[in-house]
Amino acid sequence: MSAATGFVRTSVAEECSQRRAVPPDDAAPAKGEGTADPERELLAARVEELSAEVGQLRQALETRPVIDQARGMVMALAPCDAETAWQVLVRVSQHSNVKLRNVAAALVAGAEGTPVPKPVRKNLAAALHSVRSARG
Repeated sequence: MSAATGFVRTSVAEECSQRRAVPPDDAAPAKGEGTADPERELLAARVEELSAEVGQLRQALETRPVIDQARGMVMALAPCDAETAWQVLVRVSQHSNVKLRNVAAALVAGAEGTPVPKPVRKNLAAALHSVRSARG
């Protein structure tokens, strides 16, 4: 038992030995020989879900720095706090019908001299105006 958590810890080997082994793919029934193993189908579905989640997490790790840079730019332009800057980026994304990561990339590229697309530029100006007007 772990003193910090109060939970009994089991080893991975113990957990694996308690689970029913899943036969390899070549042991699956051939077409027309019956139904597939429901446990195998559940495992395959879970692997597919986890694979999709890993892809999304990898993309988030790649785009997060650019989004944070864009958030900082909005904080400096408005000026506003981080949460308000996030809401500005979300609003621009939704009103421009452009993914937030692409809005962020366009803003960062705009700071480096690349023209910001007109819908993003227009909606950013409107969002910044709203933030400034709300402050007073």
